[in-house]
Amino acid sequence: MIDVLDLWTVVRFVHVLGAVVWVGGQLTVSVVVLPPVRRLLALEHRGEVLKAVGKRFALITAVGFLPSQITTGVLLAVRHGVTWESLTRPGYGRVLAVKLLLFAFVMAAAAVHGTAQAKGRPGRARTASAAALVGSLGVVLLATGMVEGGHRG
Repeated sequence: MIDVLDLWTVVRFVHVLGAVVWVGGQLTVSVVVLPPVRRLLALEHRGEVLKAVGKRFALITAVGFLPSQITTGVLLAVRHGVTWESLTRPGYGRVLAVKLLLFAFVMAAAAVHGTAQAKGRPGRARTASAAALVGSLGVVLLATGMVEGGHRG
């Protein structure tokens, strides 16, 4: 067991842990927190609670999630021999390219969500939040295929 706990295992672990925190957080807020908050809290308290949750999630994203995902993602890409050219070829590189584009979309949707919330546009915020969640699940799906595909591309 000690043999499999090398540096690259730790790097992959940190990358996966970041994804777990991000996607798990999105699912927890959407599926676990929002329904009872909407049902049990008065409108003025609902806004306070959700604003506090959103600020906390944004802080975790900015301070922990993004730096760790970018750093470990770059390290893993280098480890797999990914080049700019390989991002256009079928296999691992192309899947990574699509994953990166989808990740950029997810981050943009999350930013739109935060801005819409701050400007009091709940419809736009919900749409952006749903887009970010669906996109995040797509990123996880692509990542799962990359793990299965290993070094083949």
